[in-house]
Amino acid sequence: MAIVETEDHGEIVVIRMNRPDKLNAMNEELLTGLAHAWTAYQHNDAQKIAILTGSGRAFCAGEDLVEAAERGTPGLAPGAPHDPFWHQEIEKPLIAAVNGWAMGGGFIYSYFCDLRIASRNAVFEISEARHWLIGAFRFGFTDSLPWPIATELALGFRMDAERAYQVGFVNRLVDEQEDLLPAAFEMCDHLLSIPPASLKNTLEISRRLRPLIPKDVEARGAELNASGGAIEDVMEARHAFAEKRKPNFAGF
Repeated sequence: MAIVETEDHGEIVVIRMNRPDKLNAMNEELLTGLAHAWTAYQHNDAQKIAILTGSGRAFCAGEDLVEAAERGTPGLAPGAPHDPFWHQEIEKPLIAAVNGWAMGGGFIYSYFCDLRIASRNAVFEISEARHWLIGAFRFGFTDSLPWPIATELALGFRMDAERAYQVGFVNRLVDEQEDLLPAAFEMCDHLLSIPPASLKNTLEISRRLRPLIPKDVEARGAELNASGGAIEDVMEARHAFAEKRKPNFAGF
């Protein structure tokens, strides 16, 4: 089985992260597969809409912390090819069908999509505050949420699917995982009923409404994320996860 599966449904493609035994955590092989899948979608004129989902009980658990601990360096595995999805270069519609845990990078994957559908067992978490030195300031997700809710998420609190729907982060809720793709295809039917130029133009303007991170905030966030001896705690978080123990943080 491919670690990233693609299903061609004519004008619709389903891209499925398929590493269920690891909750679809982002290792080098998965990242490489996703980069190839998104590049293919970007350049396939016949495919008009992409649906991103996961296999098993997780959408994506974010960075593979065990691989990072073994490698000895934090962050995503180096060497993966350029991913137009991660760099937000794809102009065509993107739908997230969130089937379970969406944590860290998995949360960001759902955020980068234009529309989000979740099964009721889905759980959203921004994990950066626990695994780095600052909580996800770079991604501007506050445009989707009230400021106190965004702050709660940035501090690593979890949000279940029902609450994510109530606060407006999720467009649709379905009761069971098997209902996710049918609901996503219903959305696709609607999108395909819109004149192509109107769909493209509307998406472009909608995405331009997302706020940009002010340069001074971005610079200060990068400075804080690399601050002092506390960088040791970044690796301690990964070692503790890999060894299934509580972390022993040095702190400031």
